[in-house]
Amino acid sequence: MKVLALSDEVIDRLYTLAANQDFKDIDLLLGCGDLPYDYLEYLLTVARIPLYYVPGNHDPVYKENISDSRAEGGINLDQKAVRFKNFLIAGIGGSIRYRPDGVNQYTQAEMYFRVLKLLPALLLNRLRYGRALDILITHSPPFGIHDKDSQAHQGLKALNLLLRWAKPRYHFHGHTHFYRQNLESSTTKHGKTQIMNIHPYKKIEIEDI
Repeated sequence: MKVLALSDEVIDRLYTLAANQDFKDIDLLLGCGDLPYDYLEYLLTVARIPLYYVPGNHDPVYKENISDSRAEGGINLDQKAVRFKNFLIAGIGGSIRYRPDGVNQYTQAEMYFRVLKLLPALLLNRLRYGRALDILITHSPPFGIHDKDSQAHQGLKALNLLLRWAKPRYHFHGHTHFYRQNLESSTTKHGKTQIMNIHPYKKIEIEDI
């Protein structure tokens, strides 16, 4: 399966690539937050690719009856798990709380409770398929991996717990920006999981289960 994962920054070139059908080999779009919903809607509509996404800390609060709070045609995977083809995918949106009135921002304790909501679905996956999760998408990185010293870009400790328990093959996230001139790597192997900062986008080929 080939995935196009995106986060945090609109890349004008992708409009052209989608219109020219350069993504015809892509099976799935994964949005990792802080992207305009009309950008995601354009890509999924023009390229005709399914979309799963999670909200970032600059995205609006999701409300079922308000169209501006979601990407039409896509599926908000925040605190949800799905099966796509033979792949088990789950998502956690939001970032660490760094402003009292911040949207989609949570304390470390609050994020533990949000992750706990995923556990029943992941336990059921383990019973049905012999594994809990293949791909985790989040906006923020785990604590101590790809995060920053600043309060706004601190990683989430609950994600470290989720990675240890669910052992996904891949974890895609955004929130922290890794540019070409950075010496730090945007991909880290952590146990059985390959953690990838996908800002602004990456094409990833995932071997079938």
